[in-house]
Amino acid sequence: MFQLFFILVCAVLKMGEPIRDTPAGQFLRFLGFRSWLYYPEEMPGYQPPALLEVSQPQEVTHAKDDLQKTVSKVSTITGASEMEMNRRLSEKGLTGAILVSWTGEDDKDNPRNWSSTRKSWVVVVISLYSFVVYCGASIITPTADMIMGRYNVSIVVASLGLSMYVVGYGIGPMFLSPISEVPRIGRNPPYLYSFIIFFAVSIAMAFVDNFPALIVLRFLQGLFGSPCLASGGASIEDVYDYYSAAYGYIWWMAAMYCGPALGPLLGGYAVYDNWRWPLYEIVIMAAVVLVMLPFLPETSPSTILLHRAQRIRKATGNKSYLAPCELNPVPFVPLLKESLDKPGKMTVQDPAVAYACIYGGIVYATYYSFFEAFPIVYLQGYGMSLGGLGLIFTSIIVGCIVGLSSYWWYLSYHFIPSAKAYEKEKGVPVAQEQWLKPGLVGVFGPPAGLFLFAWTARPDIHWIVPTTGIAIFSGTSFWVFQSLICYIPLTYPKYVASLFAANDFTRSMLAAGFVQFSRQMYLKLGIDRGVTLVAGLSMIGIFGHYGLYYFGGRLRARSKFTG
Repeated sequence: MFQLFFILVCAVLKMGEPIRDTPAGQFLRFLGFRSWLYYPEEMPGYQPPALLEVSQPQEVTHAKDDLQKTVSKVSTITGASEMEMNRRLSEKGLTGAILVSWTGEDDKDNPRNWSSTRKSWVVVVISLYSFVVYCGASIITPTADMIMGRYNVSIVVASLGLSMYVVGYGIGPMFLSPISEVPRIGRNPPYLYSFIIFFAVSIAMAFVDNFPALIVLRFLQGLFGSPCLASGGASIEDVYDYYSAAYGYIWWMAAMYCGPALGPLLGGYAVYDNWRWPLYEIVIMAAVVLVMLPFLPETSPSTILLHRAQRIRKATGNKSYLAPCELNPVPFVPLLKESLDKPGKMTVQDPAVAYACIYGGIVYATYYSFFEAFPIVYLQGYGMSLGGLGLIFTSIIVGCIVGLSSYWWYLSYHFIPSAKAYEKEKGVPVAQEQWLKPGLVGVFGPPAGLFLFAWTARPDIHWIVPTTGIAIFSGTSFWVFQSLICYIPLTYPKYVASLFAANDFTRSMLAAGFVQFSRQMYLKLGIDRGVTLVAGLSMIGIFGHYGLYYFGGRLRARSKFTG
Protein backbone atom coordinates (compact mmCIF):
# COMPACT_ATOMS: atom_id res chain seq x y z
CA MET A 1 0.00 0.00 0.00
CA PHE A 2 2.82 2.41 0.89
CA GLN A 3 4.61 1.58 -2.38
CA LEU A 4 1.43 2.27 -4.35
CA PHE A 5 1.03 5.60 -2.56
CA PHE A 6 4.67 6.49 -3.28
CA ILE A 7 4.25 5.66 -6.99
CA LEU A 8 1.11 7.81 -7.11
CA VAL A 9 2.91 10.70 -5.43
CA CYS A 10 5.80 10.44 -7.89
CA ALA A 11 3.38 10.43 -10.83
CA VAL A 12 1.68 13.51 -9.46
CA LEU A 13 4.99 15.27 -8.89
CA LYS A 14 5.97 14.69 -12.50
CA MET A 15 3.10 16.98 -13.39
CA GLY A 16 5.04 19.68 -11.54
CA GLU A 17 3.69 23.08 -12.44
CA PRO A 18 0.03 22.14 -13.10
CA ILE A 19 -0.28 20.45 -9.70
CA ARG A 20 1.64 23.07 -7.73
CA ASP A 21 -1.20 25.56 -7.14
CA THR A 22 -3.79 22.93 -6.18
CA PRO A 23 -4.61 21.99 -2.57
CA ALA A 24 -2.96 18.62 -3.25
CA GLY A 25 0.20 20.33 -4.44
CA GLN A 26 0.32 22.60 -1.42
CA PHE A 27 -0.19 19.61 0.87
CA LEU A 28 2.66 17.73 -0.81
CA ARG A 29 4.89 20.78 -0.32
CA PHE A 30 3.92 20.74 3.35
CA LEU A 31 4.84 17.03 3.57
CA GLY A 32 8.36 17.75 2.37
CA PHE A 33 8.14 17.53 -1.42
CA ARG A 34 8.77 21.27 -1.78
CA SER A 35 11.89 20.77 -3.92
CA TRP A 36 9.77 18.92 -6.50
CA LEU A 37 7.25 21.74 -6.60
CA TYR A 38 9.33 24.91 -6.39
CA TYR A 39 8.00 28.22 -7.65
CA PRO A 40 10.45 30.27 -9.78
CA GLU A 41 10.76 32.72 -6.87
CA GLU A 42 12.04 29.90 -4.64
CA MET A 43 14.80 28.73 -6.96
CA PRO A 44 18.41 29.50 -5.93
CA GLY A 45 19.69 32.73 -7.43
CA TYR A 46 16.24 34.02 -8.28
CA GLN A 47 16.13 37.62 -9.55
CA PRO A 48 12.87 39.54 -10.07
CA PRO A 49 12.09 40.00 -13.76
CA ALA A 50 13.14 43.23 -15.41
CA LEU A 51 9.57 44.26 -16.13
CA LEU A 52 6.54 43.90 -13.89
CA GLU A 53 3.32 45.18 -15.41
CA VAL A 54 -0.04 45.80 -13.78
CA SER A 55 -2.74 44.19 -15.87
CA GLN A 56 -6.45 44.94 -16.20
CA PRO A 57 -8.38 47.11 -13.73
CA GLN A 58 -10.54 44.20 -12.57
CA GLU A 59 -7.47 42.54 -11.09
CA VAL A 60 -6.96 45.44 -8.68
CA THR A 61 -9.66 44.01 -6.55
CA HIS A 62 -10.05 46.34 -3.61
CA ALA A 63 -8.52 49.61 -4.73
CA LYS A 64 -10.33 52.88 -5.34
CA ASP A 65 -11.68 53.52 -8.83
CA ASP A 66 -9.20 56.29 -9.58
CA LEU A 67 -6.32 54.11 -8.40
CA GLN A 68 -7.53 51.29 -10.61
CA LYS A 69 -7.42 53.55 -13.64
CA THR A 70 -3.90 54.63 -12.69
CA VAL A 71 -2.33 51.25 -12.05
CA SER A 72 -3.78 49.75 -15.21
CA LYS A 73 -1.30 51.89 -17.15
CA VAL A 74 1.73 51.64 -14.84
CA SER A 75 4.90 49.68 -15.61
CA THR A 76 7.69 49.51 -13.07
CA ILE A 77 11.26 48.57 -13.89
CA THR A 78 12.62 46.59 -10.98
CA GLY A 79 16.22 47.08 -12.04
CA ALA A 80 16.02 50.88 -11.97
CA SER A 81 17.72 52.91 -9.26
CA GLU A 82 15.75 53.59 -6.11
CA MET A 83 15.64 57.31 -6.94
CA GLU A 84 14.33 56.65 -10.45
CA MET A 85 11.83 54.11 -9.14
CA ASN A 86 10.48 56.49 -6.52
CA ARG A 87 10.24 59.27 -9.10
CA ARG A 88 8.21 57.11 -11.48
CA LEU A 89 5.91 55.77 -8.79
CA SER A 90 5.49 59.21 -7.25
CA GLU A 91 4.20 60.49 -10.56
CA LYS A 92 1.54 57.82 -10.40
CA GLY A 93 0.75 58.33 -6.73
CA LEU A 94 2.31 54.97 -5.80
CA THR A 95 5.45 56.08 -3.96
CA GLY A 96 7.37 53.28 -2.28
CA ALA A 97 5.59 50.37 -3.97
CA ILE A 98 6.90 48.02 -6.63
CA LEU A 99 3.90 46.56 -8.38
CA VAL A 100 3.81 42.82 -8.92
CA SER A 101 1.71 41.56 -11.78
CA TRP A 102 1.97 39.40 -14.88
CA THR A 103 5.42 39.47 -16.44
CA GLY A 104 3.89 39.80 -19.89
CA GLU A 105 1.04 38.68 -22.10
CA ASP A 106 2.38 35.12 -22.09
CA ASP A 107 2.87 34.76 -18.30
CA LYS A 108 2.24 31.07 -17.61
CA ASP A 109 0.77 31.77 -14.17
CA ASN A 110 -2.03 33.87 -15.67
CA PRO A 111 -5.06 31.50 -15.72
CA ARG A 112 -6.02 32.74 -19.17
CA ASN A 113 -2.65 31.51 -20.48
CA TRP A 114 -3.04 27.99 -19.13
CA SER A 115 -3.16 25.07 -21.54
CA SER A 116 -6.53 24.07 -22.95
CA THR A 117 -6.26 20.79 -21.01
CA ARG A 118 -5.82 22.59 -17.71
CA LYS A 119 -8.71 24.94 -18.45
CA SER A 120 -10.91 22.01 -19.45
CA TRP A 121 -10.05 20.29 -16.17
CA VAL A 122 -11.34 23.34 -14.28
CA VAL A 123 -14.63 23.21 -16.21
CA VAL A 124 -14.97 19.44 -15.69
CA VAL A 125 -14.47 19.66 -11.92
CA ILE A 126 -16.73 22.72 -11.57
CA SER A 127 -19.48 21.14 -13.69
CA LEU A 128 -19.35 17.75 -11.96
CA TYR A 129 -19.33 19.46 -8.54
CA SER A 130 -22.43 21.46 -9.55
CA PHE A 131 -24.12 18.39 -11.01
CA VAL A 132 -23.74 16.40 -7.78
CA VAL A 133 -25.13 19.22 -5.63
CA TYR A 134 -28.09 19.82 -7.95
CA CYS A 135 -28.74 16.09 -8.29
CA GLY A 136 -28.70 15.79 -4.50
CA ALA A 137 -31.71 18.11 -4.36
CA SER A 138 -34.14 15.95 -6.33
CA ILE A 139 -32.73 12.47 -5.78
CA ILE A 140 -34.83 12.03 -2.63
CA THR A 141 -38.17 12.90 -4.27
CA PRO A 142 -39.04 9.21 -4.93
CA THR A 143 -38.77 8.57 -1.16
CA ALA A 144 -41.64 10.94 -0.29
CA ASP A 145 -44.26 8.22 0.21
CA MET A 146 -41.90 6.10 2.33
CA ILE A 147 -40.98 9.09 4.51
CA MET A 148 -44.68 9.88 4.98
CA GLY A 149 -45.34 6.33 6.21
CA ARG A 150 -42.22 5.96 8.31
CA TYR A 151 -42.47 9.27 10.16
CA ASN A 152 -46.25 9.80 9.94
CA VAL A 153 -46.06 13.19 8.22
CA SER A 154 -48.08 14.75 5.40
CA ILE A 155 -46.84 15.09 1.84
CA VAL A 156 -46.36 18.84 2.38
CA VAL A 157 -44.13 18.20 5.38
CA ALA A 158 -42.29 15.38 3.60
CA SER A 159 -41.50 17.78 0.74
CA LEU A 160 -39.46 19.87 3.19
CA GLY A 161 -36.61 17.49 2.39
CA LEU A 162 -36.44 19.04 -1.07
CA SER A 163 -37.35 22.63 -0.27
CA MET A 164 -34.97 23.01 2.71
CA TYR A 165 -32.10 21.68 0.62
CA VAL A 166 -32.91 24.30 -2.03
CA VAL A 167 -33.13 27.00 0.66
CA GLY A 168 -29.70 25.91 1.90
CA TYR A 169 -28.01 26.18 -1.47
CA GLY A 170 -29.73 29.52 -2.03
CA ILE A 171 -28.47 31.04 1.22
CA GLY A 172 -24.98 29.51 1.12
CA PRO A 173 -23.58 31.43 -1.87
CA MET A 174 -24.62 34.74 -0.32
CA PHE A 175 -21.67 34.44 2.07
CA LEU A 176 -19.58 31.48 0.86
CA SER A 177 -19.19 32.83 -2.69
CA PRO A 178 -18.39 36.52 -2.07
CA ILE A 179 -15.52 35.59 0.24
CA SER A 180 -13.89 33.86 -2.74
CA GLU A 181 -13.39 37.38 -4.13
CA VAL A 182 -11.18 38.26 -1.17
CA PRO A 183 -7.61 37.77 -2.51
CA ARG A 184 -6.35 36.44 0.82
CA ILE A 185 -8.85 33.58 0.53
CA GLY A 186 -9.35 32.80 -3.17
CA ARG A 187 -11.65 30.33 -4.90
CA ASN A 188 -10.37 27.00 -3.60
CA PRO A 189 -10.85 27.17 0.20
CA PRO A 190 -14.63 27.75 0.03
CA TYR A 191 -14.91 24.93 -2.51
CA LEU A 192 -12.84 22.35 -0.69
CA TYR A 193 -13.63 22.97 2.97
CA SER A 194 -17.36 23.39 2.46
CA PHE A 195 -17.54 20.24 0.33
CA ILE A 196 -15.74 18.24 3.00
CA ILE A 197 -18.55 19.28 5.35
CA PHE A 198 -21.12 18.43 2.64
CA PHE A 199 -19.63 14.94 2.40
CA ALA A 200 -19.67 14.46 6.19
CA VAL A 201 -23.28 15.68 6.44
CA SER A 202 -24.27 13.34 3.59
CA ILE A 203 -22.86 10.37 5.51
CA ALA A 204 -24.76 11.41 8.63
CA MET A 205 -27.89 11.88 6.55
CA ALA A 206 -27.65 8.31 5.26
CA PHE A 207 -27.87 6.82 8.78
CA VAL A 208 -29.93 9.18 10.94
CA ASP A 209 -33.46 7.95 11.72
CA ASN A 210 -35.26 11.05 12.97
CA PHE A 211 -37.41 13.27 10.76
CA PRO A 212 -36.48 16.70 12.24
CA ALA A 213 -32.80 15.69 12.07
CA LEU A 214 -33.27 14.68 8.42
CA ILE A 215 -34.66 18.10 7.55
CA VAL A 216 -31.88 19.94 9.41
CA LEU A 217 -29.24 17.81 7.68
CA ARG A 218 -30.86 18.43 4.30
CA PHE A 219 -30.59 22.17 4.89
CA LEU A 220 -26.92 21.78 5.87
CA GLN A 221 -26.30 19.63 2.79
CA GLY A 222 -27.58 22.39 0.54
CA LEU A 223 -25.76 25.09 2.51
CA PHE A 224 -22.32 23.49 2.36
CA GLY A 225 -22.71 22.19 -1.18
CA SER A 226 -23.53 25.65 -2.49
CA PRO A 227 -20.31 27.62 -3.21
CA CYS A 228 -19.78 26.21 -6.69
CA LEU A 229 -23.34 27.03 -7.73
CA ALA A 230 -22.32 30.71 -7.85
CA SER A 231 -18.51 30.81 -7.72
CA GLY A 232 -18.28 28.20 -10.46
CA GLY A 233 -19.12 30.88 -13.01
CA ALA A 234 -16.40 33.09 -11.56
CA SER A 235 -13.83 30.29 -11.87
CA ILE A 236 -14.77 29.80 -15.52
CA GLU A 237 -14.50 33.55 -16.13
CA ASP A 238 -11.05 33.50 -14.48
CA VAL A 239 -9.59 31.07 -17.00
CA TYR A 240 -11.37 32.04 -20.23
CA ASP A 241 -11.36 35.31 -22.11
CA TYR A 242 -14.28 37.50 -23.12
CA TYR A 243 -15.41 35.19 -25.93
CA SER A 244 -14.34 31.73 -24.76
CA ALA A 245 -16.05 31.95 -21.36
CA ALA A 246 -19.42 31.34 -23.01
CA TYR A 247 -18.34 27.82 -23.95
CA GLY A 248 -17.37 27.06 -20.36
CA TYR A 249 -20.68 28.41 -19.07
CA ILE A 250 -22.53 25.99 -21.36
CA TRP A 251 -21.31 22.93 -19.43
CA TRP A 252 -21.82 24.56 -16.05
CA MET A 253 -25.39 25.44 -17.08
CA ALA A 254 -25.95 21.91 -18.39
CA ALA A 255 -25.05 20.59 -14.94
CA MET A 256 -27.74 22.86 -13.46
CA TYR A 257 -30.34 21.37 -15.82
CA CYS A 258 -29.28 17.73 -15.83
CA GLY A 259 -28.62 17.36 -12.09
CA PRO A 260 -32.20 17.87 -10.86
CA ALA A 261 -33.55 15.97 -13.89
CA LEU A 262 -31.45 12.84 -13.30
CA GLY A 263 -32.06 12.79 -9.55
CA PRO A 264 -35.55 11.22 -9.69
CA LEU A 265 -34.32 8.64 -12.21
CA LEU A 266 -31.38 7.57 -10.03
CA GLY A 267 -33.50 7.55 -6.91
CA GLY A 268 -36.62 6.01 -8.47
CA TYR A 269 -35.00 2.70 -9.39
CA ALA A 270 -32.91 2.47 -6.22
CA VAL A 271 -35.69 3.16 -3.74
CA TYR A 272 -37.44 -0.17 -4.33
CA ASP A 273 -34.78 -2.09 -2.39
CA ASN A 274 -34.17 0.42 0.39
CA TRP A 275 -35.57 3.95 0.82
CA ARG A 276 -32.11 5.06 2.00
CA TRP A 277 -30.40 4.12 -1.26
CA PRO A 278 -30.82 7.62 -2.75
CA LEU A 279 -29.00 8.96 0.32
CA TYR A 280 -26.20 6.45 -0.24
CA GLU A 281 -25.99 7.56 -3.87
CA ILE A 282 -25.34 11.14 -2.77
CA VAL A 283 -22.43 9.91 -0.64
CA ILE A 284 -20.98 7.91 -3.56
CA MET A 285 -21.22 10.84 -6.00
CA ALA A 286 -19.82 13.27 -3.43
CA ALA A 287 -16.86 10.96 -2.83
CA VAL A 288 -15.91 11.17 -6.51
CA VAL A 289 -15.94 14.99 -6.40
CA LEU A 290 -14.02 15.01 -3.13
CA VAL A 291 -11.23 13.06 -4.80
CA MET A 292 -11.10 15.55 -7.68
CA LEU A 293 -11.31 18.83 -5.74
CA PRO A 294 -7.78 18.69 -4.24
CA PHE A 295 -6.47 18.78 -7.81
CA LEU A 296 -8.40 21.91 -8.79
CA PRO A 297 -5.92 24.79 -9.34
CA GLU A 298 -6.49 28.21 -7.81
CA THR A 299 -7.96 30.41 -10.54
CA SER A 300 -8.39 33.83 -8.90
CA PRO A 301 -5.89 36.21 -10.56
CA SER A 302 -5.85 38.47 -7.49
CA THR A 303 -4.97 35.55 -5.22
CA ILE A 304 -2.28 34.25 -7.58
CA LEU A 305 -0.66 37.69 -7.76
CA LEU A 306 -0.84 38.12 -4.00
CA HIS A 307 0.96 34.82 -3.46
CA ARG A 308 3.56 35.81 -6.06
CA ALA A 309 4.20 39.11 -4.28
CA GLN A 310 4.59 37.29 -0.96
CA ARG A 311 7.15 34.91 -2.47
CA ILE A 312 9.12 37.76 -4.07
CA ARG A 313 9.24 39.61 -0.74
CA LYS A 314 10.53 36.48 0.94
CA ALA A 315 13.09 35.80 -1.78
CA THR A 316 14.46 39.36 -1.98
CA GLY A 317 13.83 40.63 1.53
CA ASN A 318 12.34 43.73 -0.09
CA LYS A 319 8.93 44.56 1.37
CA SER A 320 8.21 47.11 -1.37
CA TYR A 321 6.92 44.41 -3.70
CA LEU A 322 3.13 44.59 -3.52
CA ALA A 323 0.32 42.87 -5.37
CA PRO A 324 -2.37 45.19 -6.79
CA CYS A 325 -4.80 44.16 -4.05
CA GLU A 326 -2.29 45.37 -1.42
CA LEU A 327 -2.04 48.92 -2.74
CA ASN A 328 -5.02 50.06 -0.72
CA PRO A 329 -5.06 47.61 2.22
CA VAL A 330 -8.31 47.15 4.09
CA PRO A 331 -8.52 45.25 7.42
CA PHE A 332 -9.83 41.74 6.94
CA VAL A 333 -13.10 42.10 8.89
CA PRO A 334 -14.31 45.25 7.04
CA LEU A 335 -13.15 43.66 3.78
CA LEU A 336 -15.15 40.52 4.53
CA LYS A 337 -18.21 42.56 5.49
CA GLU A 338 -17.95 44.53 2.25
CA SER A 339 -17.80 41.29 0.28
CA LEU A 340 -20.83 39.83 2.04
CA ASP A 341 -22.87 42.98 1.39
CA LYS A 342 -22.27 42.97 -2.36
CA PRO A 343 -24.83 40.40 -3.60
CA GLY A 344 -27.75 42.12 -1.88
CA LYS A 345 -26.65 45.60 -2.92
CA MET A 346 -26.24 44.59 -6.54
CA THR A 347 -29.73 43.08 -6.67
CA VAL A 348 -31.42 46.07 -5.05
CA GLN A 349 -29.43 48.87 -6.66
CA ASP A 350 -28.96 47.62 -10.23
CA PRO A 351 -32.19 47.19 -12.27
CA ALA A 352 -30.55 44.93 -14.85
CA VAL A 353 -29.23 42.55 -12.21
CA ALA A 354 -32.60 42.62 -10.43
CA TYR A 355 -34.44 41.58 -13.61
CA ALA A 356 -31.98 38.74 -14.28
CA CYS A 357 -32.57 37.50 -10.73
CA ILE A 358 -36.37 37.73 -10.86
CA TYR A 359 -36.83 36.13 -14.27
CA GLY A 360 -34.28 33.43 -13.50
CA GLY A 361 -36.22 32.79 -10.30
CA ILE A 362 -39.52 32.36 -12.16
CA VAL A 363 -38.07 29.86 -14.66
CA TYR A 364 -36.22 27.93 -11.97
CA ALA A 365 -39.25 27.85 -9.67
CA THR A 366 -41.33 26.50 -12.55
CA TYR A 367 -38.71 23.80 -13.07
CA TYR A 368 -38.93 22.72 -9.43
CA SER A 369 -42.74 22.80 -9.48
CA PHE A 370 -42.48 19.85 -11.91
CA PHE A 371 -41.48 17.68 -8.95
CA GLU A 372 -45.02 18.18 -7.67
CA ALA A 373 -46.85 18.23 -11.03
CA PHE A 374 -45.23 15.18 -12.62
CA PRO A 375 -46.38 12.64 -9.98
CA ILE A 376 -49.96 13.90 -10.40
CA VAL A 377 -49.80 13.65 -14.19
CA TYR A 378 -47.68 10.55 -14.79
CA LEU A 379 -48.19 8.43 -11.67
CA GLN A 380 -51.88 9.11 -11.09
CA GLY A 381 -52.98 10.10 -14.60
CA TYR A 382 -50.93 7.75 -16.79
CA GLY A 383 -50.31 5.05 -14.16
CA MET A 384 -46.52 4.97 -14.58
CA SER A 385 -44.06 3.51 -12.07
CA LEU A 386 -41.54 5.53 -10.07
CA GLY A 387 -38.85 4.40 -12.48
CA GLY A 388 -40.99 5.49 -15.42
CA LEU A 389 -41.56 8.84 -13.77
CA GLY A 390 -37.80 9.23 -13.48
CA LEU A 391 -37.50 8.60 -17.21
CA ILE A 392 -40.02 11.39 -17.88
CA PHE A 393 -37.60 13.80 -16.21
CA THR A 394 -35.06 12.94 -18.89
CA SER A 395 -37.19 15.00 -21.29
CA ILE A 396 -35.61 17.99 -19.55
CA ILE A 397 -32.19 16.58 -20.46
CA VAL A 398 -33.28 16.06 -24.08
CA GLY A 399 -34.41 19.68 -24.23
CA CYS A 400 -31.13 20.76 -22.62
CA ILE A 401 -29.09 18.83 -25.20
CA VAL A 402 -31.01 20.45 -28.07
CA GLY A 403 -30.65 23.89 -26.48
CA LEU A 404 -26.96 23.34 -25.77
CA SER A 405 -26.18 22.12 -29.30
CA SER A 406 -28.02 24.94 -31.01
CA TYR A 407 -26.49 27.55 -28.72
CA TRP A 408 -23.02 26.13 -29.36
CA TRP A 409 -23.65 26.36 -33.11
CA TYR A 410 -24.87 29.96 -32.72
CA LEU A 411 -21.73 30.94 -30.80
CA SER A 412 -19.27 29.15 -33.08
CA TYR A 413 -20.64 30.04 -36.48
CA HIS A 414 -22.44 33.32 -35.98
CA PHE A 415 -22.05 35.40 -32.86
CA ILE A 416 -18.37 35.07 -31.95
CA PRO A 417 -17.02 35.45 -35.53
CA SER A 418 -19.19 38.53 -36.11
CA ALA A 419 -18.35 39.97 -32.67
CA LYS A 420 -14.61 39.55 -33.26
CA ALA A 421 -14.92 41.15 -36.69
CA TYR A 422 -16.78 44.08 -35.13
CA GLU A 423 -14.13 44.51 -32.43
CA LYS A 424 -11.34 44.38 -35.01
CA GLU A 425 -13.05 47.02 -37.13
CA LYS A 426 -14.28 49.35 -34.38
CA GLY A 427 -11.61 48.76 -31.75
CA VAL A 428 -14.18 48.04 -29.02
CA PRO A 429 -16.17 44.92 -28.08
CA VAL A 430 -19.79 44.57 -29.12
CA ALA A 431 -22.35 46.08 -26.76
CA GLN A 432 -22.98 43.94 -23.71
CA GLU A 433 -26.66 43.56 -24.62
CA GLN A 434 -25.73 41.69 -27.81
CA TRP A 435 -25.14 38.60 -25.66
CA LEU A 436 -28.88 38.63 -24.89
CA LYS A 437 -29.95 37.92 -28.47
CA PRO A 438 -30.55 34.13 -28.13
CA GLY A 439 -32.89 34.91 -25.24
CA LEU A 440 -34.97 37.15 -27.50
CA VAL A 441 -36.00 33.99 -29.34
CA GLY A 442 -35.88 31.58 -26.43
CA VAL A 443 -38.04 33.68 -24.13
CA PHE A 444 -41.18 32.66 -26.07
CA GLY A 445 -40.46 28.96 -25.57
CA PRO A 446 -41.13 28.49 -21.83
CA PRO A 447 -44.74 29.75 -21.93
CA ALA A 448 -45.36 27.84 -25.19
CA GLY A 449 -44.03 24.58 -23.72
CA LEU A 450 -45.95 25.07 -20.49
CA PHE A 451 -49.23 25.78 -22.31
CA LEU A 452 -48.73 22.59 -24.35
CA PHE A 453 -48.09 20.60 -21.17
CA ALA A 454 -51.01 22.20 -19.31
CA TRP A 455 -53.70 21.39 -21.89
CA THR A 456 -52.55 17.96 -23.09
CA ALA A 457 -51.55 16.32 -19.78
CA ARG A 458 -54.54 13.97 -19.52
CA PRO A 459 -54.95 10.20 -20.04
CA ASP A 460 -56.87 10.49 -23.32
CA ILE A 461 -53.82 12.13 -24.97
CA HIS A 462 -50.61 10.16 -25.37
CA TRP A 463 -48.01 11.00 -22.71
CA ILE A 464 -45.44 11.99 -25.33
CA VAL A 465 -47.39 15.17 -26.16
CA PRO A 466 -47.21 16.89 -22.74
CA THR A 467 -43.68 15.55 -22.36
CA THR A 468 -42.73 17.34 -25.57
CA GLY A 469 -43.95 20.55 -23.97
CA ILE A 470 -41.50 20.00 -21.11
CA ALA A 471 -38.65 19.47 -23.58
CA ILE A 472 -39.59 22.75 -25.34
CA PHE A 473 -39.60 24.52 -21.98
CA SER A 474 -36.17 23.11 -21.14
CA GLY A 475 -34.44 23.79 -24.44
CA THR A 476 -35.65 27.36 -24.88
CA SER A 477 -35.17 28.36 -21.24
CA PHE A 478 -31.58 27.11 -21.66
CA TRP A 479 -31.08 29.82 -24.30
CA VAL A 480 -32.54 32.43 -21.96
CA PHE A 481 -30.44 31.36 -18.99
CA GLN A 482 -27.30 31.09 -21.08
CA SER A 483 -27.74 34.57 -22.49
CA LEU A 484 -28.22 35.94 -18.97
CA ILE A 485 -25.23 33.98 -17.65
CA CYS A 486 -23.04 35.55 -20.35
CA TYR A 487 -24.56 39.01 -19.80
CA ILE A 488 -24.35 39.23 -16.00
CA PRO A 489 -20.54 38.95 -15.54
CA LEU A 490 -19.97 41.79 -18.00
CA THR A 491 -21.83 44.17 -15.70
CA TYR A 492 -19.31 44.00 -12.84
CA PRO A 493 -16.36 41.80 -13.93
CA LYS A 494 -14.67 42.02 -10.52
CA TYR A 495 -17.64 40.60 -8.67
CA VAL A 496 -18.79 37.66 -10.77
CA ALA A 497 -19.17 35.35 -7.76
CA SER A 498 -21.34 37.93 -5.97
CA LEU A 499 -23.47 38.47 -9.08
CA PHE A 500 -24.14 34.76 -9.43
CA ALA A 501 -24.74 34.46 -5.68
CA ALA A 502 -27.52 37.07 -5.90
CA ASN A 503 -29.02 35.26 -8.88
CA ASP A 504 -28.79 31.87 -7.18
CA PHE A 505 -30.41 33.19 -3.99
CA THR A 506 -33.43 34.59 -5.82
CA ARG A 507 -33.86 31.45 -7.92
CA SER A 508 -33.55 29.13 -4.98
CA MET A 509 -35.93 31.00 -2.67
CA LEU A 510 -38.65 31.08 -5.31
CA ALA A 511 -38.05 27.42 -6.16
CA ALA A 512 -38.29 26.39 -2.49
CA GLY A 513 -41.57 28.31 -2.15
CA PHE A 514 -43.00 26.66 -5.27
CA VAL A 515 -42.13 23.21 -3.93
CA GLN A 516 -44.20 23.89 -0.81
CA PHE A 517 -47.36 25.32 -2.36
CA SER A 518 -47.45 24.10 -5.98
CA ARG A 519 -48.88 20.66 -5.11
CA GLN A 520 -51.91 22.21 -3.41
CA MET A 521 -52.29 24.63 -6.32
CA TYR A 522 -52.26 21.82 -8.88
CA LEU A 523 -54.69 19.71 -6.87
CA LYS A 524 -57.17 22.56 -6.36
CA LEU A 525 -56.92 24.23 -9.77
CA GLY A 526 -56.04 21.17 -11.77
CA ILE A 527 -52.93 20.69 -13.85
CA ASP A 528 -54.43 22.59 -16.78
CA ARG A 529 -55.27 25.82 -14.94
CA GLY A 530 -52.41 25.55 -12.45
CA VAL A 531 -49.71 25.21 -15.11
CA THR A 532 -51.44 27.88 -17.19
CA LEU A 533 -51.03 30.26 -14.26
CA VAL A 534 -47.34 29.43 -14.09
CA ALA A 535 -47.04 29.88 -17.87
CA GLY A 536 -48.59 33.33 -17.49
CA LEU A 537 -45.91 34.24 -14.97
CA SER A 538 -43.18 33.11 -17.34
CA MET A 539 -44.51 35.56 -19.96
CA ILE A 540 -43.12 38.35 -17.77
CA GLY A 541 -39.79 37.38 -19.26
CA ILE A 542 -40.88 38.36 -22.76
CA PHE A 543 -41.32 41.99 -21.76
CA GLY A 544 -38.37 41.96 -19.35
CA HIS A 545 -35.88 40.40 -21.75
CA TYR A 546 -36.74 42.73 -24.60
CA GLY A 547 -36.66 45.66 -22.18
CA LEU A 548 -33.22 44.60 -20.96
CA TYR A 549 -31.98 44.25 -24.54
CA TYR A 550 -33.16 47.69 -25.65
CA PHE A 551 -32.70 49.64 -22.42
CA GLY A 552 -30.01 47.65 -20.58
CA GLY A 553 -27.33 50.26 -21.22
CA ARG A 554 -29.46 53.01 -19.73
CA LEU A 555 -30.40 50.85 -16.76
CA ARG A 556 -26.76 50.11 -16.01
CA ALA A 557 -25.92 53.80 -16.30
CA ARG A 558 -28.58 54.55 -13.67
CA SER A 559 -27.36 51.81 -11.33
CA LYS A 560 -26.78 53.01 -7.77
CA PHE A 561 -24.26 50.24 -7.19
CA THR A 562 -20.81 51.51 -8.04
CA GLY A 563 -18.80 48.45 -6.97
